[in-house]
Amino acid sequence: MIRIAVTAALLIATLGHARSEPAPVPKLKELVAVTGDLVRIGDMIDNAGAAANIAVFRAPDLGQTGTVQVSRVLEAVRAHDMAMVDTAGLSELIVTRLSRAISPKQIQDQITQAVAGKHGFGDARNLLVTLDRDLRTMHVEASAAGDLAITRLHVDARTGRFDVAFELPGSAAARRMPLRFTGTVTEAVEAATLTRSLARGEIVRSADVVIDRRPKSEVGAEALSFDQVVGLATKRSLRAGQPLRSSDLMKPEVVQRNEAVTIVYEVPGILLTVRGKALETGAVGDLIGVHNIQTNRTVQATVAGPGRVTIAATRPLVAAAVASRNTAQARAE
Repeated sequence: MIRIAVTAALLIATLGHARSEPAPVPKLKELVAVTGDLVRIGDMIDNAGAAANIAVFRAPDLGQTGTVQVSRVLEAVRAHDMAMVDTAGLSELIVTRLSRAISPKQIQDQITQAVAGKHGFGDARNLLVTLDRDLRTMHVEASAAGDLAITRLHVDARTGRFDVAFELPGSAAARRMPLRFTGTVTEAVEAATLTRSLARGEIVRSADVVIDRRPKSEVGAEALSFDQVVGLATKRSLRAGQPLRSSDLMKPEVVQRNEAVTIVYEVPGILLTVRGKALETGAVGDLIGVHNIQTNRTVQATVAGPGRVTIAATRPLVAAAVASRNTAQARAE
């Protein structure tokens, strides 16, 4: 009986082993993401088993992406008893080193908040920070979740010049970065700014203007809004990116020098028109000299619109106009 029981137990054990699931086959990953400066077998291969924590390659720089050929991966893991790896038909792996990005705007915003309400400056929304050197987005460890901290800040209230230094607690990468910045902080105002260059006399269209924040010292008290500039004409040639001032603009000139115009004289019950020639250029409302062709005299007239001017009541003009009308009636009779 004992022999039969032992035999049965061995049979059951053998059958159980035969029915157990086979060990999963190691398989390459197409996209690999790492946080440290080394790439381990387990980062690149699923089901790597005991070899998962073995480092085989250096990782890309923080925030960067690189590739590694599958042939190199297979060669590297073969030494760690991983001869059978499912390559999934891949020829290379894409490896990205995760990071936390710190943009130039974040640096500028930190400085703005630190200066706002101090050193004679107003609200943060009205401040413009300009750095002395161009910045690129900086990358630190993904695990460095703390806030940038200002360790030193000096501001000259008269000139707006500043010198500031930062640190990022818990980041070894940040300690190797140049986190000291110099620049200028100024009061800013919203100003209508040209999107393209305009020649003298061109009309400012809505598509020609955007509202931009510009240093108050650059624009002064002449900053104009969108509605204040659209429809006006330029007094001189202006370049793209230039903030508009009231001194740059004028009403559109609707009458040109030497242009034929209609001179209008109107009083209650009487409307007289005669032909004339503009002796000056003018916008609506401007007083310009006009040659009255009928009387061969020069009069002062107010520009009323394109090719049209009006004049105040003057005896010579009325007399000439009435005489002309009487002559025309006499000929008709």
